Amino acid sequence: MTVKEKIDQLRTDLHRHNYNYYVLNAPEISDKEFDDRMRELQELEKEYPEYQDENSPTMRVGSDLNKNFTQVTHKYPMLSLGNTYSESEVADFYERVKKSLNEDFEICCELKYDGTSISLTYENGKLVRAVTRGDGEKGDDVTDNVKTIRTIPLVLHGDYPELFEIRGEILMPWEVFEELNREKEAREEPLFANPRNAASGTLKLQNSAVVASRKLDAYLYYLLGEELPCDGHYENLQAAAGWGFKISEHAKKVHSIEEVFEYIRYWDTERKNLPVATDGIVLKVNSLRQQKNLGFTTKSPRWAIAYKFQAERALTRLNKVTYQVGRTGAVTPVANLDPVQLSGTIVRRASLHNADIIEGLDLHIGDMVYVEKGGEIIPKITGVDKDARGMLIGEKVKFITHCPECGSKLIRYEGEAAHYCPNETVCPPQIKGKIEHFISRKAMDIEGLGPETVDMFYRLGLIENTADLYRLTTDDIRNLDRMGEKSAENIIKGIGASKEVPFERVLFALGIRFVGETVAKKIAKSFKDIEELENADLDKLVSIDEIGEKIAQSILAYFANPLNRELVERLKANGLQLYRKEEDLSGYTDKLAGQSVVISGVFAHHSRDEYKELIEKNGGKNVGSISAKTSFILAGENMGPAKLEKARKLGIKIMSEDEFLALIS
Repeated sequence: MTVKEKIDQLRTDLHRHNYNYYVLNAPEISDKEFDDRMRELQELEKEYPEYQDENSPTMRVGSDLNKNFTQVTHKYPMLSLGNTYSESEVADFYERVKKSLNEDFEICCELKYDGTSISLTYENGKLVRAVTRGDGEKGDDVTDNVKTIRTIPLVLHGDYPELFEIRGEILMPWEVFEELNREKEAREEPLFANPRNAASGTLKLQNSAVVASRKLDAYLYYLLGEELPCDGHYENLQAAAGWGFKISEHAKKVHSIEEVFEYIRYWDTERKNLPVATDGIVLKVNSLRQQKNLGFTTKSPRWAIAYKFQAERALTRLNKVTYQVGRTGAVTPVANLDPVQLSGTIVRRASLHNADIIEGLDLHIGDMVYVEKGGEIIPKITGVDKDARGMLIGEKVKFITHCPECGSKLIRYEGEAAHYCPNETVCPPQIKGKIEHFISRKAMDIEGLGPETVDMFYRLGLIENTADLYRLTTDDIRNLDRMGEKSAENIIKGIGASKEVPFERVLFALGIRFVGETVAKKIAKSFKDIEELENADLDKLVSIDEIGEKIAQSILAYFANPLNRELVERLKANGLQLYRKEEDLSGYTDKLAGQSVVISGVFAHHSRDEYKELIEKNGGKNVGSISAKTSFILAGENMGPAKLEKARKLGIKIMSEDEFLALIS
């Protein structure tokens, strides 16, 4: 046997034994035999580097070489799911699907694993890329780290497609999480809050050897590609299990809402016996054809929904209340508690939300309070055990009147629950919060910068606002604590690259109150540059789709502040794209200007979302229900009879796919 043949045989054997041990839980050889073969392969690969293979089993061990992560654009956007918290909301989802499809359908019920999302791409049966969710459009390439997770196959077996993507959740098992926290506690290091944070933090470590030591796990739950074996989502998962993937054995295909409820009720209790964290159930329409016809909203698919389990509750003592100031100036009260175990983690702090919540609870220092985890992640106080009050109960909790950071008198806007610090240009948490928002992934996406770095730069007086970032040099920061030459160069490079960020994201990055991503996009299409926006009046702003008086007044208030105008001028002088490029509007027409369009039915040429985009690109407005103001209905097959009848009564034109495409062509 040649050296190459020996190496190939060892790799094949180790891949098989790894799959048997970690996925099937059915080992054929002892741990020592496995380790001996792994060492033999490592020695041969070291001696004969010409036979290197990126998907060798030795990649499971990881490397102690640090690597920076690169950004990768997802071929298919990674959207989040809409959440429901009651069976009635689940029933509403089921009825919406039934009404929209107007044909029989199946639902695939799955456990919602509480980890960090990952997208894996395989070509010719080999793992070529692993990318985090990121902002849904782009994520970090963490391939080297993912290769250390033994339940993720590096090489597939069976009859798999030539190219496909599979998505899932990377998890840290409870047992590993608890052991890791015991080690961190012994070293007097901060503990991980929960297994999800631990898994996410581990996956982003730049030393893959440390990642390998953390013993992460993975469950895969969604297949994408042009040549998938089946139209059924459940059937595709079963096929993927045959290729070597770890697919949950608890997924179930059902045919009625009653079966959905049975599944939910069973796992609401049984999930506590699982080795990993779960926080709900995911329901998906099984047919890929039907999924395509149901389409997506701007944030989530219409063919899937998540049911979140009711939060667990614990009783503990309230010791004091402190206050945090956010980037918008909102002041949040925080309860400091005796440590208590809740949903697998130790809770010491919980949100009290606002002054009304505190008053409604009639809180006193020393009270025994009920703590829940909303969605099993963020702790909150939901009640007080007033029967447990004794003679030594402390003073009544009253909301503060002045900012705990800068001393400014707090204000409360009409119709809002929160109190705000109005000193937005001087209050330190607001300044740092605005900078953190500015550099975030959905805004300027400045690589290398994070909250800790922003805090350090601010404390040292290097930055006082977002414009100051653009005057930083490598010399300014390379000798700072935990920085180094390479990190400093990456930060300055990332700041320079942010000058290519388009107008709509720069607008979002400014942090104008109520101007989120969607509103920023609307504004960027309506104004040619920042000067035109600065000089717009109330009438002009409210004439823009989705911008009401509340948002318009916030924009006017922002630009009425001379300090904000000065900041914008500095950003403009530094070369940021505070103007609209013509290519940003390429493909846009006014062929449907002023027309409101309802989409109904199942389509052949495009999905509903694609038609919605076409309507908006041609100046039209998508509306959800038929009224006298509806211009026409874009109708596919199986249009609902109720909508059809209403359209006829109101005399609204019904347009076919082909007619619509001819209209906008």
